[in-house]
Amino acid sequence: MGGEKLLENTSKDTEGLVLLGEFGKEDLATLYVAYLRGKKDHVVEFVESVQPPIPREKKWVNLISTLFGCPVGCAMCDAGGTYRGPLTAEEILSQILFMVDRHYPRRAVPVEKYKIQFARMGEPSFNDAVLDVLERLPEVLDAPGLIPSISTIAPAGREAFFERLLAIKNRLYAGGRFQMQFSIHTTDDELRNQIIPIKKWGFEDIGKYGERFYREGDRKITLNFSPAPEWPVSTGVLREHFNPDVFLIKLTPLNPTEKVINAGMKSLIDPANPAKYADLVRSLERAGYDVIVSIGALEENQIGSNCGQYATLFGSNNRLCIREKYSTMRYLRYTSAEIGRSWTPGTENQHEKT
Repeated sequence: MGGEKLLENTSKDTEGLVLLGEFGKEDLATLYVAYLRGKKDHVVEFVESVQPPIPREKKWVNLISTLFGCPVGCAMCDAGGTYRGPLTAEEILSQILFMVDRHYPRRAVPVEKYKIQFARMGEPSFNDAVLDVLERLPEVLDAPGLIPSISTIAPAGREAFFERLLAIKNRLYAGGRFQMQFSIHTTDDELRNQIIPIKKWGFEDIGKYGERFYREGDRKITLNFSPAPEWPVSTGVLREHFNPDVFLIKLTPLNPTEKVINAGMKSLIDPANPAKYADLVRSLERAGYDVIVSIGALEENQIGSNCGQYATLFGSNNRLCIREKYSTMRYLRYTSAEIGRSWTPGTENQHEKT
């Protein structure tokens, strides 16, 4: 394998995953870059994070890739670009089990709130293997605190996926042990189509599905908005389609992805200036919605582990590099490659930094 580092756990569950790089801080977030299928153009990123000062035993989050690339191309997301198809269930599981094995090699996860978010790279509903993984997780992990999370743009034509997802939730994850989230960003249909440029469910479709998905005792379904100041969020439109007893609103920043920076986008949700979005929060609350303002540790933006960020891309000569506008290399902990101006895994020298 030359300079590449094979995973410590060589069981059949993870043997196909070859680690190329590891970046971050153990007490905040770690970004892993790996390739699968013995092909360095089949690269995935996955992340584990904690929320200081909360210890891992209280809350631990894994973010998993489900596609090689993404065909959607959302306006603020760097995880698009070249699309090479879906991962298998085994390849999705290998990311999860790699992180679990590092901390809990017996695969008993004593974490009160263990969230697995299928949200690093790829729209999860484009891959039926995600559903297979959801069915297998209770068999491969002893994790009483497990809460899987699906975040979706609700592509049109994927109704069979969502029907099976509903059945799996009711059978395996009822009573608040599943988080369903729809990425909305604005209530203006024309603008929403520019931000998420594929055919997708309308608000009426999402609202009706949510009414069937939600049962008493479940977590409310999340409508996620990462709005720019000029992206309307109308409480009238929301109330027309989304029952506050079933849906809640989550507001998150537009993180500093390359797409956001290059387009000059500004985030309405500004951690340094809560007054910018205070009126929006008040109007949503007056409309009857529970509102979560979700702002993570800003240092995760530097690591490249936040939502919408994707640290690697194929540069010149088809070499895998860290994106120019990312500070990820400052957090290098392991790489299979010689460190230079750009990060190019697979060269003949190996360097490790701890």
